[in-house]
Amino acid sequence: MNLFLPFFFGFLAAVVGVIPPGLINMTAAKVSLVDGKKRAMMFVLGALIIIIFQTYISVIFAQYIDSHKEIIILLREIGLFIFIALTVYFLKFAKKPKINDENVAVKSKRSRFFMGMIISAINFFPIPYYVLVSIALASYKVFTFQPLPIYSLVLGIVLGSFAVFYFYVVFFNKMKSKAVFFINNMNNMIGLITGIVALITLFNVVKYYF
Repeated sequence: MNLFLPFFFGFLAAVVGVIPPGLINMTAAKVSLVDGKKRAMMFVLGALIIIIFQTYISVIFAQYIDSHKEIIILLREIGLFIFIALTVYFLKFAKKPKINDENVAVKSKRSRFFMGMIISAINFFPIPYYVLVSIALASYKVFTFQPLPIYSLVLGIVLGSFAVFYFYVVFFNKMKSKAVFFINNMNNMIGLITGIVALITLFNVVKYYF
């Protein structure tokens, strides 16, 4: 089995899935604007640790999950309540971030690392997404559920995710001097994203039952 193909398609799938504005990359951009690039990269590192486990679990159990649709529905229902709660929080309760040297100085890199892990852990989208990706790749004979191809696919997904997160961090960090609009509206933007995801999830759950 050619190990390059799982890596390449994993990388491509991650870029396609992560590049639209989403909870993790927009939060990484927010951290970059408020706390700087270094702390944003700590956030990204924390998110990637969880993505490794999410991706590996998704691929390992892809065949089983595909044959038991109720598991995907359960994940969607759990995700629905989480994204509704996040939407309410970011739109109603989250405080607007402020950029100043004093705030940046007291921020802990470790706290951003664990923040990345938490935000990534509550994001259930990668699990069904990479289940479908792995099954689709297997159906086209470019991937098999064997240890080395699985590791190659997971590595491609992780590096693809990192590339997109890094783009968001660098892009927004360079715009820092002109980022007043983004800073003042970042919570609303994240809340809008989680709200859209919640609506999509609700639609899929309702469609399953009716």
